[in-house]
Amino acid sequence: MHFRRLASLALLAALTSSASAGPLRDFFATRHAARTGGDQLPAGVTLVRDVSYGSDPRQTFDVYIPKAAAKAPVIFMVHGGAWKTGDKGADRVAGNKVAYWCARGYILVSANYRMLPDADPLTQARDVASAIAEAQAKAAGWGGDRAQFILMGHSAGAHLVALLSSSPALAGPLRWLGTVALDSAALDIEQIMQGRHMRLYDDAFGKDLAYWRAISPYAQLAQAGQPLLAVCSSQRSDSCEQARRYAAKAGGFGTRVQVSAQDLSHMEINQSLGQEGAYTQAVDQFIRSLLPGPR
Repeated sequence: MHFRRLASLALLAALTSSASAGPLRDFFATRHAARTGGDQLPAGVTLVRDVSYGSDPRQTFDVYIPKAAAKAPVIFMVHGGAWKTGDKGADRVAGNKVAYWCARGYILVSANYRMLPDADPLTQARDVASAIAEAQAKAAGWGGDRAQFILMGHSAGAHLVALLSSSPALAGPLRWLGTVALDSAALDIEQIMQGRHMRLYDDAFGKDLAYWRAISPYAQLAQAGQPLLAVCSSQRSDSCEQARRYAAKAGGFGTRVQVSAQDLSHMEINQSLGQEGAYTQAVDQFIRSLLPGPR
């Protein structure tokens, strides 16, 4: 067991040095983070753990509530992990985000969902939609405002929230103010699958062209939608290019899509969000631009 753990950490270190292996790095990193993530809460924040939105044990979310929350906006976070691993409670998923936004009066929801091989990405997107609906139904009880939800996701989670933002059929009656997609290089699934790509994409997306289109945010984008901020790592070869293509297509429908290239690794884009600095300020400015009043 000790040898396997050391080997896993060595592989993670090797992957971290590769600028093009973001999702694969994230797969191993989130497995490790889920085991080692901390449980410390900022002062004044209450954690409501494992709120169920379905019958499967993975269909739960955690809620971080600031003191005296009243009609508070809600950031709804979806973790990454190559569609097959990851956890809502990992420190890199919630830690710095909770510390930063709860201190500013936001509620943060961090959601799990069923994963490969038990649930394909389309099923996962439906899980996320169900989780959002349940969180909106319960928001008032936490001091939140169901009309002020902002979606956020990293890596595979960014793909899922971007897909919901692009597909009215998947979103159904759900409404939210906007979306923050943290370093997804899976916005145009057809383009990925028709070129050279990592094996993890085969595991997630298979070989069917019709399915690629059904789970591709770029292909599903066919009308105006809510604003979206696409954060991308300039250290990778694919993330920012896909974000800019998505933004150009969305702009043709009149949708506001901002692309924010950051000189951060795939993991740093997730983990460092909430730390003081220009990156967090840029994301916070986008979120505040969605809210109906000053914040």
